[in-house]
Amino acid sequence: MELTVSDFGSRAESGIIRLTRINGAGVGGLAEIRGINRTNDYAFKRIFGSEEGKEALLSFLNAVLKLPSGRELTGVELLDREIDPRYLLDRGARLDVLARTKEGTLINIEVQVTNQYNIDKRTMYYWAGLYHGQLTSGQKFADLRKTVTINILAFDWFRGDGRYHRAFHVRDDESGELLCDDLEIHFLELEKIKTIKRRPKDALEAWMMYLSNLEGEEMEAIAMENPGIRKALTIEKAFWQSKKERRLYELREKAMRDEISALAGARAEGEAKGKVTMAQEAICKYLDARFGEASRDLQERVRQIDRLEALDKIINRIYTAGSLEEAGSVIDDAVK
Repeated sequence: MELTVSDFGSRAESGIIRLTRINGAGVGGLAEIRGINRTNDYAFKRIFGSEEGKEALLSFLNAVLKLPSGRELTGVELLDREIDPRYLLDRGARLDVLARTKEGTLINIEVQVTNQYNIDKRTMYYWAGLYHGQLTSGQKFADLRKTVTINILAFDWFRGDGRYHRAFHVRDDESGELLCDDLEIHFLELEKIKTIKRRPKDALEAWMMYLSNLEGEEMEAIAMENPGIRKALTIEKAFWQSKKERRLYELREKAMRDEISALAGARAEGEAKGKVTMAQEAICKYLDARFGEASRDLQERVRQIDRLEALDKIINRIYTAGSLEEAGSVIDDAVK
């Protein structure tokens, strides 16, 4: 068995939202809203994870799940609605939206801003936790209900094409036969929407444009046609006018910026270490080719040097060494 893909469409853009003009007649008298980052998971949870935001949530879910006509979601129960402010500065805290349908299906929505190169395993880990967590002592496997995960990614994860929506299920490799409908995982990649220069073709594109960096008259036109997005913008306005909410939002923004900075630093360090390793290997290969087994001790010394500047000096001079002793002197001079 393997996970196979049902696919849908093409492209997106994430980041800071600046809604420069929404006229009063069009979307409920919304004034100018600037600087709201809709991929801020605190703001996302406040908009979609509140009783007031159920209309927006249902609209978004129906756009993503694409259920057959007549089977669209008409109501959900929100779970885990409370947010402990102490967690807002915790870069590792998950501020997701968890809901249960009338049929008992669990739906989890999470926004991921930074690429930690583990979204596949992270997704499976949290999906598994939600699935097995349904059973309490004495319950049967038959009591398990379908569990759906929706990941909104502010970065590219899948390569090779421009599809912005992927849906995974458990199917047979040859026939495509569904083993069990209990697992359903969606990925929405916001970066893949950015090249779209037209009106959204469906509700999913409209929602992804909302979550991306869309502004001005384009956002206004989309909101006029989508009551769910119109509701989200109304909640957004009230959210932005609350000093308390803005303060908590900024705390979460700080945590997100810190996470991005930490990841950037780790990547830079990793790149530097990679260059050091490459330089060490280049020198050792030369020593082995030039002096053979007798250079083993020198090679070990080279592998202990972690300064790229010193390794560069060795690379530039090692070819002038006519003997093992001279090669040792080149290394000694470089590390002084």
